[in-house]
Amino acid sequence: MNKKLLFMAMAFSLSLATTSCSGDDEANGGEVTDNGGSSGNQGSTAETLTVSGPVSGTWTKNSTVNVIGHIAVPKGQSLVIEEGVKVIFASAGVGVNHVPIEFTVDGNLYVKGADGNPVLFSTEERLRTADNVFAGLWGGIVAGETCDEMLIDHAVIEYTGGKVIEGSPAATAGVYTAGDDAYPQITTNNINGRYVITNSVIRNGWSDGIYLMGGKAIIEGNTFIANGYDGAEAVNCKAGVQADVVGNVMFSPNTNGLKLSSSGQSETRGQARIQAYNNTIINAGWRRDGEKGGSVYAEKNALVNVYNNLMVNCKFRAQTPKYSDPDNPAGGYASASVIDYNYYAGGSQKSDIVFPDESNVAYAWEGYNCKNKNYNTGVVDANSVIATEADGKNPLFVNFPVNDVPLTGYIYDDAWDFHLIASSPALGGAYAGTDREGYFCTAGLAVGGSLYKTSLAEKHFGAFGMK
Repeated sequence: MNKKLLFMAMAFSLSLATTSCSGDDEANGGEVTDNGGSSGNQGSTAETLTVSGPVSGTWTKNSTVNVIGHIAVPKGQSLVIEEGVKVIFASAGVGVNHVPIEFTVDGNLYVKGADGNPVLFSTEERLRTADNVFAGLWGGIVAGETCDEMLIDHAVIEYTGGKVIEGSPAATAGVYTAGDDAYPQITTNNINGRYVITNSVIRNGWSDGIYLMGGKAIIEGNTFIANGYDGAEAVNCKAGVQADVVGNVMFSPNTNGLKLSSSGQSETRGQARIQAYNNTIINAGWRRDGEKGGSVYAEKNALVNVYNNLMVNCKFRAQTPKYSDPDNPAGGYASASVIDYNYYAGGSQKSDIVFPDESNVAYAWEGYNCKNKNYNTGVVDANSVIATEADGKNPLFVNFPVNDVPLTGYIYDDAWDFHLIASSPALGGAYAGTDREGYFCTAGLAVGGSLYKTSLAEKHFGAFGMK
């Protein structure tokens, strides 16, 4: 799978607002202090800005933007963030209650990082430590019901997941519930929205990596790391979503790499439809109690095609709870779904967290072959490759110690390489048909004046073949 999302420039171009944040200060009520050497943020000169309140226009290449309060792209306006920009959210939050800072997108957002020069969304550098992986130091990006389109390309989003409390914009807007929820790293909530999230690293968050509550989406070529402290997924889809989730690496999500649900389906919010193929999911589910987590979880009338994925050292195979009650938004997944031709590999290491009163699973191969009420045996994964105690089905990565990395570990090593060597068994046996391709492989998805197309399925398991 080529991590570069294919796109074609369209003949039309989108006219974006180019008025500087500082110039709009009086009109939009925002608080902006320009500490750089220019009068605004429109030229090619890198700047240092301090912002709060409404934001729009362009944050120029390699600038630093210090966010000291909630920020929002207003409805009908746009914000472009160029390559190399560092957006630093103050961990102190807002007000006496220290409400985690939220980045609300009611207009449009275009994050245009580059290979080797991504856009960074983070907190203060001194706090970017292993101890704070799940500290939830800021809120996250919340694309609201009036966000028509959002592009996130070559970005790093980290240290999110602050608690939603009284005073949180998402609570005021009714997106999340104060006291009950924590911010995902990215949220979408417009059933008519268009979203492309690609070539990005989404890591170190208390809650989900991406939480889709609506819209058409391409999620391709990303790396998800340590998503969820207490029950969360790398990618979580709900009703109103039509998405392609392709060619991603998902390392140590608390619960699942993919949770695919049509929860919330109604006359106005349609059935969730997801195509998920050529993803590599590692170490999923071990930090979650019970049997809900493990790799893939499809439920509540979600219509899904899940194939050619490579699961390594995950706690369980794909689960489809209430599968005997299909096509029911309160029951099992849609009967037309196909979850098959996946590859489940397991190392020899034992988990240091075992729940003896629940599944009692301690090894990946054990979880793949246990008696699990959510396994639709003979239907789901009927043609999949599944490790056993005697044969772990090592996929033979270029560089990843399958038998050594702790199952509950969540610290990522940048030296790892999930390409497959020439003798890898995961290079063969994948689904070779063309009837399950992504929704946006041909027609594409227009965002920001370009037409993005999902990559076609590769005939191997996982995000990468040979180099």
